Amino acid sequence: MPREGPFQVDGKEEKKECGKAYDYDFFVIGIGSGGVRAARMAASYGAKVAAAELPFNPVSSETEGGVGGTCVLRGCVPKKILMYGSAFSAEMQEARGFGWGIPEDIQCNWEHLLKEKTREITRLNAVYKKLLTNVKTFEGRASLLDKHTVQVEDVSSGEKQSVTSKYVLVATGARAVFIDIPGKEYGITSDEALSLAELPKKAVVIGGGYIAVEFAGIWSGLGLEVDLIYRQPHPLRGFDMEMRETVSRNLKNRGIRLHGDTNPTKIEKLGHERYVVHTDKGDKIETGVVLFATGRLPKTHGLGLDKLGVELGKKGEVIVDEYSKSSVDNIYAVGDVTNRIALTPVALMEGHAVAKTLFNNEPTPGDHRNVASAVFCQPPLSVVGLSEDEAVEKCENEVLVFTSTFNPMKYTISGRQEKALMKLIVDEKTDKILGAGMVGPDAAEIIQGIAIAIKAGATKKHFDTTIGIHPSTAEEFVTMRTPTRRHPPKHERNKDDAQK
Repeated sequence: MPREGPFQVDGKEEKKECGKAYDYDFFVIGIGSGGVRAARMAASYGAKVAAAELPFNPVSSETEGGVGGTCVLRGCVPKKILMYGSAFSAEMQEARGFGWGIPEDIQCNWEHLLKEKTREITRLNAVYKKLLTNVKTFEGRASLLDKHTVQVEDVSSGEKQSVTSKYVLVATGARAVFIDIPGKEYGITSDEALSLAELPKKAVVIGGGYIAVEFAGIWSGLGLEVDLIYRQPHPLRGFDMEMRETVSRNLKNRGIRLHGDTNPTKIEKLGHERYVVHTDKGDKIETGVVLFATGRLPKTHGLGLDKLGVELGKKGEVIVDEYSKSSVDNIYAVGDVTNRIALTPVALMEGHAVAKTLFNNEPTPGDHRNVASAVFCQPPLSVVGLSEDEAVEKCENEVLVFTSTFNPMKYTISGRQEKALMKLIVDEKTDKILGAGMVGPDAAEIIQGIAIAIKAGATKKHFDTTIGIHPSTAEEFVTMRTPTRRHPPKHERNKDDAQK
């Protein structure tokens, strides 16, 4: 049975509603990563749980989605599969340097790769359904009639049914958006990009975020001519500038044409799968597909949240406290719909924390400190902790920056001219590692281990006294001894700024 005891948050005891019976203890709207974790864990703690999700389709819409959500069905998983497939072209080029006789005209069978990708996400959709054995699942569009009543509409028949729940969790994720330019209707989002029936010869990617950079790499690796258009001088705004500059160079080295400080102004259709993208620099780029990777917005429209007084932010996100509780006391939200850190593992953590808070007498705030992340460009970028700029802004003490830029050993034979970059940010007074980053082969795998060290409070001395694995790329993180640059303590920086 669900645990009924009240929990303490900031010294305040939750008020229990007496004499009210509900169909469920916990109803989850949206069965993606965060929703699945929250529902499963709540059920394991004895709660009576239900959840609702739209019918499965690889491409989402107002009437289709699927158990597993964006990451599993049309995000991280299928993207990584296509990234793996596209990366073989570069690896085969490099293999020639090692003596392998690889034919020059070798090509990827896109139809086969697409089929295998779809087979895998279909399998995962079924796996995620099985994970919800102890959860009653409804297929359809869910919305709230009042703070305890959820209505689920069958999208094919229009039939509606209503159930009640003591607590409601909103975990509906986010959706891709188009920038408003003439001809935007000719563009596609990452959903469609993952399921194109045929690959054109040329592609234009609009946007400078991780989705844009990743798809540019995927399509380039599959043999397309790719133009990447973005508003900033370098892609990946929000990441460390040195990392961004390295990624820009690597994109160019891989044949992707970069259009920085550029905005598209319109898309003109020439014929079947023939378009021209016009820019504010006067460029006219002919292409077979235009991908809008121009951001995502939380999916809160049509849920009825505004009518219930649930506070929403400027982008439509649900505003929540550290326990993921909204402004309505029994309605919670996790994942991308809250617009905090839009990463699958973060949604998992948040969902688990809500379940523990509500049904295990274990009030658990979300922990958003030192969250590692990766951009699966080719080669990938991965970071954890503070960037150099963030450290300079937040750290009171002198900040030491250690960097290493080198040609990976593999490339000395393969002939590829592509530098790897590794970086450590250190608080000089405490010796603690404030942040780490890498652009290069296996960056995500390496940074995952370093993230554990930073979470545990590792110091630069810990790194310096760790014996490296040789020969490896990762050993560079334990051999950087001399700072590349220093930033003075905050009081000195403020004094210099005042004098200027």
